[in-house]
Amino acid sequence: MQIDRRNFLRQSALLGATSLLPSFAHSAAPGFRLLVMATNWGFPYSMDEYCKRAKEAGYDGIEVWWKNDDALFAALDKYGLEVGFLCSGNSNEYTKHAESFEAALTAATSQKRKRPVYINCHSGKDYFSFEQNCKLIDITTRISKQTNIPIYHETHRSRMLFAAHITRQFIEAKPDLRLTLDISHWCNVHESLLQDQPETVAMALARAGHIHARVGHPEGPQVSDPRAPEWEPALKAHFAWWDEIVKQKQTKGETLTVLTEFGPPDYMPTVPYTRQPLANQWDINVHMMKLFKSRYGKG
Repeated sequence: MQIDRRNFLRQSALLGATSLLPSFAHSAAPGFRLLVMATNWGFPYSMDEYCKRAKEAGYDGIEVWWKNDDALFAALDKYGLEVGFLCSGNSNEYTKHAESFEAALTAATSQKRKRPVYINCHSGKDYFSFEQNCKLIDITTRISKQTNIPIYHETHRSRMLFAAHITRQFIEAKPDLRLTLDISHWCNVHESLLQDQPETVAMALARAGHIHARVGHPEGPQVSDPRAPEWEPALKAHFAWWDEIVKQKQTKGETLTVLTEFGPPDYMPTVPYTRQPLANQWDINVHMMKLFKSRYGKG
């Protein structure tokens, strides 16, 4: 009997990745919701096709860079999807950066066509001063309180929260700071699974309201395929962190938003010379979405 090698490997990977994880059980208070969002990073087709595929795959919404785009809003309405917007400043000079950052946040939160579930910020620069980056946090705190829309700051390389110990300084200084936890970046920055910074990681988990669900490792921000058994330690570490965020949200009866954010080449490792990706980006993200929904969706 012949075996379809590709399907066999795909099915084996799916079963293997699920079996790597310990079970999760925690009671959810009334009001808890899990919303899993799709990324259009690396998606080569139209906004309508992107939203169509996201809906068919089982996503609750999408996360995209803020843009006042008719095609975006038409597709959101057509397919009944939620939206989270990405915002950032667009200058290397602080004053111009702060001005453009505030303008983007104001536009995204004040438009009437589709209320975002949240705003995720690529906040500041790693070379801006602590005081300058604190002023950017103050901008988001003010706008979030005015609009009642959660605004999160992403733990991202090259941004203000590029490293765990730096983020801790902002957490201690700014009680209203809320995070998008993309902890894969910190694994890369610190060349570890952060075993030596448990207190700092715990502080970040307590401030996290949104998750970017990519699995990193000590030498990079993205494993080649989280379904592969060689990445078991990294996968377990990330789900242990995510478990803690989910428990906090379930206990409080709050909405938790998650973006599955495995990226395309060159985030995705490729075969030399051909630059062919080692795995299928869309399939991996859908796999992560299904893992989150099966693990946390019912509470």
